[in-house]
Amino acid sequence: MTWMIIRLFLSLALIGGVLWFAAKLAKKRGLGQGNGLIEVVARHRMGRTSTLNVVRIADMVLVIGATEEQVTLLAEVDPEAVDAAIRDRRPARLRAQEDTDDDAEDAPALAPAPAPTLVHPRAARSSEGVLAGSVLDRNGWGSLVDELRERTVRRS
Repeated sequence: MTWMIIRLFLSLALIGGVLWFAAKLAKKRGLGQGNGLIEVVARHRMGRTSTLNVVRIADMVLVIGATEEQVTLLAEVDPEAVDAAIRDRRPARLRAQEDTDDDAEDAPALAPAPAPTLVHPRAARSSEGVLAGSVLDRNGWGSLVDELRERTVRRS
């Protein structure tokens, strides 16, 4: 019984070492990192094998339909409209943070600065590195939790 537990831990250590080495190798070669030119803004699953994607390429925003057989350009959208829609969908506490930042810029120089508001550390981190966009990406899970909190808040 003891030997089986030792083998289990050794096997897990070996697998962890291989994953760590693969992550280091991928980071060294630049795999999994974008150059910032192409960004998937939104993705919506329409059916079992079809998705609707909103992709930003430089200063263009494209709506793309994708199935197993083909990818089709559906429309080109105004980038300002997409940015406004994204801003409106942010959790309320992040919107409040942005509003106080905007008010601070519009206020005269002699006016006292507003008290800083606390932003969750997850919101400050950017999604970079080998795990960006994957299931293990912290920022992705953080935004999911923020969205669930936003949906479950009771408003009076």
